[in-house]
Amino acid sequence: MRRSTLRSQIASALRDEILAGRLATGRPFTVKEIAEQYGVSATPVREALVDLAAQGLLDIEQHRGFRVREYTLQDYREMCDARRLVVDSLFRDDGPGPRSGADAGAGSGSEAGDDAGGAAGAGSSGGARTGPLSAVDPAALASVRRRADAAQRAARAGDLDVLIAYDLRFWRELSGLLGNSHICDFLDRLRVQCWVYAVPQLRARPRLCGRGCRRASRTR
Repeated sequence: MRRSTLRSQIASALRDEILAGRLATGRPFTVKEIAEQYGVSATPVREALVDLAAQGLLDIEQHRGFRVREYTLQDYREMCDARRLVVDSLFRDDGPGPRSGADAGAGSGSEAGDDAGGAAGAGSSGGARTGPLSAVDPAALASVRRRADAAQRAARAGDLDVLIAYDLRFWRELSGLLGNSHICDFLDRLRVQCWVYAVPQLRARPRLCGRGCRRASRTR
């Protein structure tokens, strides 16, 4: 397997671990620890961890290793504000695309839950589409709507793991329709960072803890 492919696979797996809460915020670890966990050499692991640090998911501790970044409430609010500025400018009726209506606020505990369901909120939005996205293949728009509907069902069922997966797919597909890879990457990165903050808040709620912690609670 090519090292670049292994590096990407490790980065993707670790990002999933962070979003699932299995790599908790603030948790320190070393390259050696992760390499042993995945049974690979240190080089692709180190490269994957540096990539995740560049994405804002990890902090590099000089001569000590890495740590899952701990975002503050102020960080979260600023991330939501930044995304809202971009989304509103891109999707408003007189701009490059239609209005999103996905954000429902930003903040702590309950507010994190409101914003974290961005795709779920967008799924119920309707109305005529204007701007360049009105020329997009209807099948592509239908696919985006299906992601939003799936996220909405997951939110109602209290399945946080499925909600996160469909929410991220929703935002990747929606921003991908713009045909601008820089905007797509920016929105995806910002959405993941929002989830890194929101996941610990939401997993503290029994109704939104996700499949894993519900199974664990039933076996206690």
